[in-house]
Amino acid sequence: MLGEQTMTAMIEDRQGLRPQIRTRRFAMAGLLAAVLATPAAWAANSLQSIRHESGAAGAVDVILDFAGPVGDVQAFTTDDPPRIALDLVDTANASGQRRVVVGSGATSAVTAVEAGGRTRIVIDLFRPAGFESRVEGNRLIVSVAGSSGRSAAGIAADLADPSKRLPSSLSLDNIDFRRGEGGSGQLLLTFSGDGAQTDLRNEGGQLIVDLPNAKLPQNLRQRLDVVDFATPVRSIEPRMSPTGAQLALTAAGAYESMAYQTGNQYVVEVSPRRDADAAGPALGRLDKPTYTGKPVTFNFQDIPVRTVLQLIAEESGLNVVASDSVTGNVTLRLINVPWDQALDIVLRAKQLDKRQEGSVIWIGPQTELAEFEQRLEDARIALEERAEMITEFIPINYGNAEDIAKLLTDESLSNSQGGGGGSASGQQAAQGFLSPRGSITFDKRTNSLLVNDIPQKVDEVKAIVALLDRAVDQVLIEARIVIATESFSRELGARFGFSGIQNNSGNSLFSSGNLETNTRNSIDRAEIARENAEAIREWELARQTNPNAPFPVLASNVINRGLNFDLPAQTPGAGSFALSIIGADYLLDLELSALQTEGRGEVVANPRVITANQQEAVIKQGDEVGFTTLQDAGGGGGVAGQFTVEFKEVLLELRVTPTITQDNRVFLNMLVKKDEVAGFITTPLFSVPQLTKRELTTAVLVENGQTVVLGGVYEFETREDLSKVPFLGDIPGVGNFFRNKLKSNDKAELLVFVTPRILRLDEMR
Repeated sequence: MLGEQTMTAMIEDRQGLRPQIRTRRFAMAGLLAAVLATPAAWAANSLQSIRHESGAAGAVDVILDFAGPVGDVQAFTTDDPPRIALDLVDTANASGQRRVVVGSGATSAVTAVEAGGRTRIVIDLFRPAGFESRVEGNRLIVSVAGSSGRSAAGIAADLADPSKRLPSSLSLDNIDFRRGEGGSGQLLLTFSGDGAQTDLRNEGGQLIVDLPNAKLPQNLRQRLDVVDFATPVRSIEPRMSPTGAQLALTAAGAYESMAYQTGNQYVVEVSPRRDADAAGPALGRLDKPTYTGKPVTFNFQDIPVRTVLQLIAEESGLNVVASDSVTGNVTLRLINVPWDQALDIVLRAKQLDKRQEGSVIWIGPQTELAEFEQRLEDARIALEERAEMITEFIPINYGNAEDIAKLLTDESLSNSQGGGGGSASGQQAAQGFLSPRGSITFDKRTNSLLVNDIPQKVDEVKAIVALLDRAVDQVLIEARIVIATESFSRELGARFGFSGIQNNSGNSLFSSGNLETNTRNSIDRAEIARENAEAIREWELARQTNPNAPFPVLASNVINRGLNFDLPAQTPGAGSFALSIIGADYLLDLELSALQTEGRGEVVANPRVITANQQEAVIKQGDEVGFTTLQDAGGGGGVAGQFTVEFKEVLLELRVTPTITQDNRVFLNMLVKKDEVAGFITTPLFSVPQLTKRELTTAVLVENGQTVVLGGVYEFETREDLSKVPFLGDIPGVGNFFRNKLKSNDKAELLVFVTPRILRLDEMR
């Protein structure tokens, strides 16, 4: 067995500490009689692993696994600092573990050191605590007591014995429940004083909060339904247990729990897991910080804050500097919580804040850090007010110097040649991007800026101008307006008549293109010719005696028709077929007319324009159509008015403002218009043009080089007209001679296409 001084020196050298220890008490803890292995088996043993398990009331079991049976173990304790040391004779450390952080109950960490053929196990404690050890095969278990200073076995025995219950020195004054950020539920327990012992655990699907030394007043012993808060917690049931007060929280869904204590208040927070939150963040809610640190488990009972910060520094590998103002204790129970989140919880509980520079984190009270930063800012402002002023000439290549000057400071003034912006004497507020003493002037003639300010601000202005003074990309916009028309019409008509005549000399049949060309038809042409020849001979004989004898009236071969049905095709150019049958005492006339027309037309307009990003471009083509208007003279002198000629634009127009987005697309705000003269309206005094207008106004997001249909109008007109003689027009076959039928179909389609193309400056060179 090692001597007292040697053992103490080894513990202090391992931890790097040489404190002035006022008292040392070495107590040999008797090991269980189970260590009965033969000496031959002890010589070649090795430590395989170090692990720990948490028990009730903060108790911790430190479990050491060996390759063979456990050999000779020598143990002792120290009070300042509180530690438990175990010497394992003839045992090597083959676990590869030098330090295991526990952070639960009274146990801080476990350290293993091998030297001189033996291994020393040092259990660091937050405060003095009792322990018991036992051997199970190749395993050595050291049970360290929790908050009460007793071992796990002793605690279990006391819980079964009512005479050994913990005294209840505190009372629970208030139970409050709130909804926190991200839909978390917060249980706030307020005690009558400090020093409440707490323990949070999962049991039977519930979160159990044990308060061993607290009383639960009668008015708080009622079940709380908190479903309306929309958190994972559904109900809270306060009750008394054999050891003190207890609260059972019933939760639903996947959740995470953590707890911390500050002063006389204990907070339990139950949050939904991020991977189970399918609803996503609510609108207007600030994003919660993302924690990526290594998960740690802490179970502290009234532990100094500086000790917690030291443990977090060891887990994070960062350098932590705590201000002298960081004091006080905190109680935490965190299970598998990222170390950076655990750090934020401790800082929030003790009104602390942090500042990180590289691998160093500075921690101090919030007010102290704020005052320090305020002093730095005041010193910076004082240096700026005393700094030397310099003047820089900045030429502007692509932008406008006046616009950039107004952008950099709202105090800029303009005149015909230039303007200036500066602060009045004694002005303290900064002017845009300038210091209180800075100023900017611009010259329109050379399109340049003149900046007068401290060197730091001048450099900032030059950097901003370099970002702003850039050539913008250009956009080629090509529009295509397609107007397609299609028409079809078919008309059938007939003229039919039957009448009697007085000439019974014979029958004749005549046919031609229409009835009007049958004017030379007669009943008997030979008879008419003989009559006319006889009349001419008589006239010639009469002239022998009377030279002034009048010429006789010859017989006419024009027949006056009587049409009973007159519905021919009305469309000009219709084809027709006429048939006339002249009998001895009757006249039959029949004319059939028909017309079928088909037409197709297409008008394509293709305006193109190129413009800079976010600059409007307009292209027009067309005519001005004149028309006459009458202006009333307005007097009573009998003047009818005055005629004037006005003009109306008939244009093909493209007006567009493109905006190039960050993802290489083009947003177009555009107007497309196509007008044309459809005809003229004739009035008693003059004619007025009738215009057909086609116009489209829209805003659309288009891929670079993609053609998109902005819009279209499709018109379809079908018309059927029927004119007929009642009854006769309905007779099959023959009824076609007694009716006129017109059928027409008209189609018109308007489509507007647009294609934007971004013209990069580097591609145009």
